[in-house]
Amino acid sequence: MSLLSMNTDLEKPTIYINPEKCTGCRSCEIACAVEHSMSKDLFGAIFEKPTPKPRIKVVVADFFNVPMRCQHCEDAPCERVCPTGAIKKSEEGFVVLNSNKCIGCLMCVMACPFGHPKYEPEYKVVLKCDFCIDRVRAGKEPACVEACPTKALKFGTLEELLDEIRKDRAEQLISGLKIPGLIYMKPVSEEKKEEEKARLMDVYMAYSEVRWY
Repeated sequence: MSLLSMNTDLEKPTIYINPEKCTGCRSCEIACAVEHSMSKDLFGAIFEKPTPKPRIKVVVADFFNVPMRCQHCEDAPCERVCPTGAIKKSEEGFVVLNSNKCIGCLMCVMACPFGHPKYEPEYKVVLKCDFCIDRVRAGKEPACVEACPTKALKFGTLEELLDEIRKDRAEQLISGLKIPGLIYMKPVSEEKKEEEKARLMDVYMAYSEVRWY
């Protein structure tokens, strides 16, 4: 891979998913459905026919909630197998579907390694994430990212997101007073101090047996 293509990849817009921060509130699903509705309004969307559907789905895996969405692959299998050319890549690198060309053959559904595209009988076509391409072109975040209350979803270029991840990991490694030439490391201890704040995973585990429906 050339240096030029590496730089291009680092500048490509993407969405980073952090399952450790996801509470499974499904705000992303609601925001996605509303964004793809005709009214673009929550109260208007619930009365629309066909019913607006989200292009993102929160999946429970082990003890984690994972917002699953289209990965907009560089060499997208769904694009290669589509017999009508309904799935194409935009100039931004987003894999988008033209519903007017979709015949509902389900080839893309079978080809996707992430199980993302979904056939909706009410629409009679396949629905998939379009990266909120109109919002991104208008300088906004994708709807799912904007709606996430815990910042489990983050939007930016790959380079920006990697820099932020490195900073977060560095802050986890060090703590305490910083003196030039000295770094104080956090002591490794299995005991929890009383003044420690509860972690998101601790709260999740405490209520894992509770059913709200």
